[in-house]
Formats: sequence, structure tokens, C-alpha cells
Amino acid sequence: MTISLAKGQRIDLTKTNPGLSKVIIGLGWDTNKYNGGHDFDLDASAFLLHEDGKAKGIQDFVFYNNLTGGNGSVEHTGDNRTGEGDGDDEQLKVDLSAVPPNIHRIGITVTIHDAAARGQNFGQVSNAFVRVVDEQTNREVLRFDLGEEFSVETAVVICELYRHGSDWKFQAIGSGFSGGLQALCKNYGLDAQ
Repeated sequence: MTISLAKGQRIDLTKTNPGLSKVIIGLGWDTNKYNGGHDFDLDASAFLLHEDGKAKGIQDFVFYNNLTGGNGSVEHTGDNRTGEGDGDDEQLKVDLSAVPPNIHRIGITVTIHDAAARGQNFGQVSNAFVRVVDEQTNREVLRFDLGEEFSVETAVVICELYRHGSDWKFQAIGSGFSGGLQALCKNYGLDAQ
């Protein structure tokens, strides 16, 4: 049975799901019907964060131009440039047992590619969600539906996976940013040009 979370909620991942080590973070969304002349290209990313809450370099940033990080423990499965179709639009695979010990949190984000030039924002996005799936059994462990609270934001921190002793937990965040990917990179300690 899937557990549905609300914004701000935290839940144990590994303690309540013994043996869970390889997860798929599935992200999906729909765009409101409008004719802006451009496809909506939303991009999932993962920031691998050290104890100070910051990423230290490209090896800690997994996105469409750097598909793996954390010594291969986090993998982006590829860029979906239109978001068409049902189900997950983009996925990140995480092997929780292989995440380097110096990584304390993994921030999962979604940004709108070229949002300013295309006049796009998350106010035009609906039905956005993140779900965690046990890769070995294909069982959906939890789901967080973002709701419709965004307007001008072009980037959203969806959730974080974080260490708690020897276990991993999940926190539903849903925090919006203006400034797209560059603003997120700055927030997480990276200098993105």
C-alpha cells in the first residue's frame, strides 16, 4: 500500500521497509493547456549534499548533462523534453546502500528549462508528483502530490532523502524558487553559469 504524504511530512524509508536499498524516484507532471509556442521541458535533478547542506562540485550534481553521481549511486535515466504521456516523466535511481558516507542528504528538484525565454512557470504546471518505488519489487512505497500552490516559480525542491543514523528518511518539501536551475545551484552551494 502506498503512503501519501503532505508537504513537510517526514517518513522512514529503510527502517519501515527492511531490505529496501535500490529505489526509483519517479517524477511526473502535466502542463495546463495553453498555446505559448513551446513545449514544457521540465528537468529533474539531484543534489548530493554534504554535512553542511552543500554540494561540492559536479560529482554532487546529477542532471541531464551529468547522468551519474555519488560514485554511481545516483543515476538520472534521461531527459524527457515534452512530459507527454502518463506515469513518470523523469526518473532518478538511487542505491541507498552505495551512497558515499560523506553525503548526508539528496535534494530532488525539478526546474523548467529556458523558463524565462519561454514565459513559463510552475503556475502553468498541474498534477506534479514524486513517488518512491522499490526497484527490486516495483512496489510504490510512497507518493507526494505537490498541489497547485505555485505561480511564478521556475524551480521546485520536491523532496529530500536524508540519513538518520544508519537509516534513510524521506521529507516532502515542495518549496518553490524563482531563477530556475541557477537559483537552485546557488542554494545548494554550486556556481552555475
